[in-house]
Amino acid sequence: MKSTFKVIFYARRDKMKNDGTLPIFCGLTINKKRVSFNIKVNVLPNIWDASTSRASGKSKQAADINRIIDKYILLLHEKHDEIFAREGIVEAEELKNCILGNSTSNGVPIYLLQVYKQHNDDMEKLVGAKYSPAILQKYKCVYKKIQDFLSVKYNKSDIKLKEIRHSFLTDFESYLRVEGKCQTNTVGRNMRLLKKIINIAKNNGWILVDPYANYKIHFEKTDRGFLKEEELKAIIDKEFSIERLRHVRDVFVFAAFTGLAYSDIHELTYEDIKTNFDDRLWIMKKRVKTGTDITVPLMDIPLSIIERYKGKQKNGKVLPTMCNQKMNSYLKEIADVCGIEKNLTFHMARHTFATQFLTLGVPIESVSKMLGHTKISTTQIYARITDNKISKDMGGVEEKLKIYETTNNAV
Repeated sequence: MKSTFKVIFYARRDKMKNDGTLPIFCGLTINKKRVSFNIKVNVLPNIWDASTSRASGKSKQAADINRIIDKYILLLHEKHDEIFAREGIVEAEELKNCILGNSTSNGVPIYLLQVYKQHNDDMEKLVGAKYSPAILQKYKCVYKKIQDFLSVKYNKSDIKLKEIRHSFLTDFESYLRVEGKCQTNTVGRNMRLLKKIINIAKNNGWILVDPYANYKIHFEKTDRGFLKEEELKAIIDKEFSIERLRHVRDVFVFAAFTGLAYSDIHELTYEDIKTNFDDRLWIMKKRVKTGTDITVPLMDIPLSIIERYKGKQKNGKVLPTMCNQKMNSYLKEIADVCGIEKNLTFHMARHTFATQFLTLGVPIESVSKMLGHTKISTTQIYARITDNKISKDMGGVEEKLKIYETTNNAV
């Protein structure tokens, strides 16, 4: 049955203003539950008619007050019907909050996207100090996806925290896969970011049932692309007549020999290049993404690239960079010109750095430190056992195994 409600307007004589006027309140009752709120309109006591909940007389003031009251009545009925059509039930407090544009009840958040937006607003204040612009953008992207999902699946602009169950997560996952055409790992990353928002609500006691309790986020192991030695050399040796391709090539090669991510190279300044204990120049800075320390000794190739652009950039920046999207677009041109049949992206330089130096025998602990990882397990994702590595390792073992060879009894 459709919920019934009653609306009255009354002047609060106990809250008379200094100018002698009274504030008008709206009393809203739904299924015997009553709430009230100030409609931010004041009336002179002598023109207020309590029996009709209207201002009496034909003055402009009375007409203006009654017009506002009529608008509130119309809006209350519209919002009531809208909530009922969407949720099948209407609560007095919810309708009041909807009218006032509030999303809290006694200071406690009611809706998911309200919590999510507050999280994003708080994160935005700490961009540069604690968070990177990239991670904030990822949260904003998932926020937009949830907005679209709620509109398509539930015909809602938001959803109450208390209504979020396991089925909400499985529905959102299906939406990402079907409508969003997302692959498993993209779905997993989206669900992991949403989980942080749910945890905020759960840890604050705003949500009592954890929808993630029996929900498992899935990821598939992927072979992160990297360049072989001959492919990287082809890029280094190639002569480019177009300046933008030369710039992109140089920055990519710099990353392949330092392991720096795009955001770290984009923010790299001469203040980050310092002489270390061994009298060599090192990159010593904090990662934009995580704030962890990066310490990378500069070899001849990256040093020559730094020298090539010395003093040519603004704001003390070391290398010429553009947005990551453009860099990746131009890298595809470079791959075509160099005959590389791989989806060449800027992040592949970081993978290439890890793979080639682990293959050359640099301990994983050292590679991990240069990459700015806090856990060896993160570095192991980048590590690959290449054929060259196997050949070198087995070459040394083969000599040691010659002790088992016999001249008379060959196995």
